[in-house]
Amino acid sequence: MAGKSLHSICRWTFNPGKGGFVPGDMRPEWGGAFGSPEMIKLVGDKIAPRLPDNVELGIELHYDAEVDDDNAAAVADAMVDNKLYLAMITPGAHCHFGYGGVASLDPQERKAAEELGTKTVDLAYGTLKKAWHPDIEPSLIIWNGSFGYDIASIGIGQMYQNLKESIAGLCKYEQKKGGSLYIGFEPKPNEGHPAMLIPTVASALLFWRRIEDEFGVPRAQKGVNKEFGHSEMIGLDHVYDTVEELDNGAMVHMHLNSQGYNDGIILGGPGKYDIDHGARINGMNVAIAGLIQQAGFNRWKGHDMQTRAYDNAEQGIDRVIRSVLSWEACEKAAKQLDAKALMDVLARRQTAKAEDMMRAAVVAAHGYFDKMYK
Repeated sequence: MAGKSLHSICRWTFNPGKGGFVPGDMRPEWGGAFGSPEMIKLVGDKIAPRLPDNVELGIELHYDAEVDDDNAAAVADAMVDNKLYLAMITPGAHCHFGYGGVASLDPQERKAAEELGTKTVDLAYGTLKKAWHPDIEPSLIIWNGSFGYDIASIGIGQMYQNLKESIAGLCKYEQKKGGSLYIGFEPKPNEGHPAMLIPTVASALLFWRRIEDEFGVPRAQKGVNKEFGHSEMIGLDHVYDTVEELDNGAMVHMHLNSQGYNDGIILGGPGKYDIDHGARINGMNVAIAGLIQQAGFNRWKGHDMQTRAYDNAEQGIDRVIRSVLSWEACEKAAKQLDAKALMDVLARRQTAKAEDMMRAAVVAAHGYFDKMYK
């Protein structure tokens, strides 16, 4: 895998329109009969040819909204035919369960949510197995959108215990299937409830330690889906998040996106809703790229992003390409940055010179982007 850069494209990016306060039919060609196999072919035809040769592409899917037992064979065939891989699969529990999912105090909802999780594992090891990368296993990511609450009560403690027991059971089920998947939480402070279990990276790290202690679930291949935007939304430091994730050996997957306020161009940021712009070129991302390079991280980097409400299909495709190239540019800039010289000026308290070095790296990244995009 030396020299390869693994990026994954999300099925949910390719939708006909957001709806609600903005048009729901901006991209009619991505509605109706445009299913997951068609999306995969689009990635193979329209996106892969415009990326550098070192980039390998994977696909991310929700079970059972985007892949299920009925279309899984066609989805797997489409990935194989287009030389793409299953990078990530996630139970789409938020589509079904509004009262806590696997953490629910309603035993019927909890049982049904647990079954959705095991069926997700079954599909990954079953029909979709032929689409796995030969060297890099997929991630099973658990988004906390269903396990939240809006009432302050002692019941929150039991919800957390339910969550630990259910996720421990899911991990043991996956271990019996093969134990190859990388399992991670995607922390988020809110959506789809005002308050969530596992709101931050630190919450996720502590959770895995607790179920190891209580249920004997080893922390190997368990951890966090590093989601840049969710940390940005509440003003947390996603650079330090990276340090924590790497220090705990817990970065199992990445979602490269931005809420928009870090490059001085795109609006968004703390206190705003989840905008999900693509990856941006900025100093923070150059720093994160350097940190993961130092740690030897080489797993899937997903682009959890939305096309803009006013984009047509051509612009939507272009935004995905720009997101991939923006991150590749940040990685190139991080590799070219003289880390020893940077550490030397920091040790001498010459922070203005350190700022100059990081600024030059950002400028270089924009140059790399322009060359790759053309």
